[in-house]
This record gives sequence, structure tokens and C-alpha cells, in this order.
Amino acid sequence: MAKNKTTVTEIDVFDFIHSYVENEQKKSDSLELIKLMGKWSGFEPKMWGPTIIGFGSYHYKYANGHEGDAPMLGFSPRKAQFSFYIYAKTGKNDALLKAFGKFKMGKACIYVQKLADIDISILEQICKETLIYLNENHKCGACKGE
Repeated sequence: MAKNKTTVTEIDVFDFIHSYVENEQKKSDSLELIKLMGKWSGFEPKMWGPTIIGFGSYHYKYANGHEGDAPMLGFSPRKAQFSFYIYAKTGKNDALLKAFGKFKMGKACIYVQKLADIDISILEQICKETLIYLNENHKCGACKGE
């Protein structure tokens, strides 16, 4: 079984933002996301792999035996767009996406150009719904109360 590439690193989140993100609007949006996701999740930001900023962690295991840890919430300020790792497929999240704003949906990511394209209150609700889902359905190594 292949080893997961996306694990927690010792890279400083703010050093990463200031060295990796060239666009000033994206840098500002990234700093705002760190503040918001930290507030909503209750976790400090950590780097996962070289480019993902994550909050908290949970353990997953697939039917094929592959397992690992992932951030409960996360994002990456990629050059083309933000990649959000915030979505758990629930009925509530599916309904929230209808009012989310301008985005594209991937298999496990939501792609957004800039924060101004989306409704931040809907982002908060999606993040909180995902945290509830993960706490109820996965072993959370850094869940609140453990």
C-alpha cells in the first residue's frame, strides 16, 4: 500500500503563505481563511504536505484497506484557484452549495477563484456541517473534547 504524501509537516503556515502566494488578493484571502477556519474549527492551522493548510485531523479507512489521516478542514491557495477540503457529502451540504456562489466541484474539492465569489456565511455552515459529520463518522485524533 502506498504511503500518504499528505501528512502534517513542520513548515510554518505563515511562512508558507508569504513565500508561496504571489498574488496579494490571494494572500489576503488566505490569511482571512486561516482566521475563519481556525475560529470555526477550534484548531490551529498546520501544513499538510507542501501546500495544504489544515485544521484538526481525522482517521479514514476505505473498503480496500487504504487508511490514513487527513485534515478535518483545509484549503490550498493554488496559483489558479483555491482548493477547499471542507466538504462532506450530506443532504445539508448539498443544499448549502446551491447558495454558495461561484465555484466548481471536483471529486473531493471545491474550487474557488477568490473569497469575494462565495458567501462566507455559507462557507461557515458547510465547514461546521462537515465537522459534525466527521466527528460522528470517523475517529478524530484531534477532535474537541478528546
